[in-house]
Amino acid sequence: MIDERYILVVAHARRDDTVEAAQRVLDALSSAGARPVVTADDRAELIAALGDLPDVLTLGDDVSVADIELAIVLGGDGTILRAAEIVRDGTAPVLGINMGHVGFLAEIERDDMDDAVRHVIERDYGVEERLTLQVRVKDSEDAVIYETWALNEATVEKASRERMLEVVMEVDGRPLSSFGCDGVVVASPTGSTAYNFSAGGPVIWPTVEAIAVVPLSAHALFARPLVVGPEAAVAIEVLERTNGTGILWCDGRRSHELPPGARVVVRRSDRPVRLARLHPAAFTDRLVRKFRLPVEGWRGPVLPPTGAIIHPEQL
Repeated sequence: MIDERYILVVAHARRDDTVEAAQRVLDALSSAGARPVVTADDRAELIAALGDLPDVLTLGDDVSVADIELAIVLGGDGTILRAAEIVRDGTAPVLGINMGHVGFLAEIERDDMDDAVRHVIERDYGVEERLTLQVRVKDSEDAVIYETWALNEATVEKASRERMLEVVMEVDGRPLSSFGCDGVVVASPTGSTAYNFSAGGPVIWPTVEAIAVVPLSAHALFARPLVVGPEAAVAIEVLERTNGTGILWCDGRRSHELPPGARVVVRRSDRPVRLARLHPAAFTDRLVRKFRLPVEGWRGPVLPPTGAIIHPEQL
């Protein structure tokens, strides 16, 4: 007996082009003998647009996340972050097909969608593990009151626009600086091109294991972006003198209120996110392509195909 293959399809099904793409992917998977799976929420939206889905299973009802082989994601970075959250308790890698604008986490663009499904069916893809963040909130008595994780970033922000957040920042159990600010971003290498990038933080290559810390509009002389080691623990305490409350956001999806005295501790999680890669490419090329960076006039070396051994004398 041939084991069933369960492929999760996660779609931002509120756009006509994404609904059409989802139909094509679901049909292609079924035709190839795989069992397409969707979440209950996505199923309701797809049924509203496409009608009944008799050959599509529902995650949690028909199939557990542990049985999912891979997740195909149709959407932008927000949908990919949602998919990473859905498969968090399993081992399935996430393959992003960009249906949005930048889609920095996506592996390919929508024009290559049919080819991507073929690679999935043939199991012709690599898997890249990305560092994620473990996030804990402690109260003034040092008791853990909330725990979550982040692929991109954990951000401590002021809850009220007119209020400033008073914080003290700590690295590896030692106080670093206190200041008033709009917030602090703690980002992974993957998240270095997201909120961290917009806030003026450094772009970190995915192969570099590190954590970026970027204060937001800080009223302090020493409030520069920091890059700390992957095993460092970064803590942000909301000082008692703060006039108001703060809020923790993780990947822009999960939040928790931070009263004065709250302490947010961010460190490396022991569970990475796994991204499926069809065509390994230099991260530099991804930056240039996604951000449309100008490279006219470059006269560097013509290198071998991606994956080939590059000798120093070729650079």
